[in-house]
Amino acid sequence: MSGSRLRMILLACVLTMLACDRAKDTAQGQTPQVPAPANAPAPALTLQPDNGPPPAFDGERAMQYAKEIVKFGPRPLGSGNHKKVEEYLDSRLKGDQVEDDVFTAETPEGKFPVHNIIAKYPGTKDGIVVVASHYDTNYPLRGTSYVGANDGASSSALLLELANQLRGKPHDGYSVWLVWDDAEEAIKPDTDIPFMDDSLYGINHVAEKWQADGTLKKIKAFLLADMIGDADLNIDRDLNSTSWLEDVVGESAKRLGYQSHFFARNNQVSDDHLPFMKRGVPCADLIDFSYGYNNVFWHTPQDTIDKLSPKSLEIVGSVVLETVHIVDKMDPLPPK
Repeated sequence: MSGSRLRMILLACVLTMLACDRAKDTAQGQTPQVPAPANAPAPALTLQPDNGPPPAFDGERAMQYAKEIVKFGPRPLGSGNHKKVEEYLDSRLKGDQVEDDVFTAETPEGKFPVHNIIAKYPGTKDGIVVVASHYDTNYPLRGTSYVGANDGASSSALLLELANQLRGKPHDGYSVWLVWDDAEEAIKPDTDIPFMDDSLYGINHVAEKWQADGTLKKIKAFLLADMIGDADLNIDRDLNSTSWLEDVVGESAKRLGYQSHFFARNNQVSDDHLPFMKRGVPCADLIDFSYGYNNVFWHTPQDTIDKLSPKSLEIVGSVVLETVHIVDKMDPLPPK
């Protein structure tokens, strides 16, 4: 028997044993490990140690921003409250380099004006790191009304505080662009229309625009913040994100002593980062998807400001800044 044939027989035996073990686990009620998508397997990163000071992030100030956004009430696309939040965000960014990406979206409910807000903070390196959050709330579901304290306000407030940390300071690294994307939520949530067919209008437009004008090629990393203010903070590891960039997020949390709040769970999240993922941009979604027991606060009137914590905002904001810092020092970046 040839050596190659022997190796093939041994490999077949090993695979058969693994299949039997997995079937046994399933029969005993255990959950098999969720397989990662094709983009996830990657060699372990080798990152240089960093003895510099930890990033500064004011969680209390971010919490105040979240409170001010929530005070506007529900802010679905096309509503008066939605317009007020647009104006509030613009007022907080006055004097910064801001691009207003305004267009009309075709939705199942007709045409709606959509307003993405992009604040740009230059760096010394040729390239861009994007940090994004949506700021709208979903349309009322079955007659309910909710203010989206965690789902929209917390991450929008996080970006406002990131702007405070980036503003007026020379950044020795890639430029950082903050994107408050609009019309992320479904326009008709009470129907059978697939989520991806009735949502992400704003961020889809940004991705298409940047692909057309060449900006997409300059983006080194896309970081999404969504539902990150939960007082019981547990950020998922998103298997729909880029494995190496999620690893950098985990390393950032470890360096800052926040690893207990990250990656205890795996998840596969359909979120604002997907338009960039499908265009080959490295992405990481920072999301605590289990908001309240079994998601009881998500898209409900219970998503209120009292469920949030300034400490959670500080943790996520600091980890985002540390992630940007690590990406700045990675040369070359791993393959997309």
